[in-house]
Amino acid sequence: MGRPVAIGLLDSGVNVDLVESIVVATKRFGDESKLFSGLPAAQSSEHGSSLARIIMDTAPESRLYDAQVFFESSITSAAAIAAGLHWLTAKGVALINMSFGFRRDRRILRDACAYAQSAGCVLLAATPAHGPAVYPAAYEGVLRITGDARCAVGEVSHLATTQADFGACPQAPQERTPDSPIGGASFAVAHVTGMLARYLAEGGDRQNVTAHLEDIARYHGPERRSAVD
Repeated sequence: MGRPVAIGLLDSGVNVDLVESIVVATKRFGDESKLFSGLPAAQSSEHGSSLARIIMDTAPESRLYDAQVFFESSITSAAAIAAGLHWLTAKGVALINMSFGFRRDRRILRDACAYAQSAGCVLLAATPAHGPAVYPAAYEGVLRITGDARCAVGEVSHLATTQADFGACPQAPQERTPDSPIGGASFAVAHVTGMLARYLAEGGDRQNVTAHLEDIARYHGPERRSAVD
């Protein structure tokens, strides 16, 4: 495949079996009193594990750094996200997967994203197919990804709308079960993260990731049924 690529995952943590097999380092970022606790990520949700599997299925030789910022309540703070971003940036990751969105801009989150970008990190974030902008996807330079039902695993669409830059498969490649988490835009981000990890591993340039996605896009323009101009 080429040289291993370091990927940062900001989400709900990954299961113990994945930590032991594919995660290089893991750290927990909770409430204000535990932002830098250093505690290992605890199993609390299948969401983060699903994202990790999607990424590693596409780019199996990647090195995954797991920053757990969501817990049982699926609620977090901008401060926790920012702390996770700073930790991942310090680890030297090339890509940071952010499969979530805040409705309001937060200065601490905006500054953390800008800092990560200044260090050369490529940031990918989820954006909904409709509705108002969310953060961090709405920050300048962040790749805005949403789910696109036209896309199979390994495919990407170049949407170029006010809502999103790219679309990708909204489902996990594994067989779904009644307990499987809902995917949508969050899973689409992981698919694109995996594709970009493979591109970088094969000698691609971080400065050209947007052009690369445009070049390999299977579809151009939004889905007709959900067009957002």
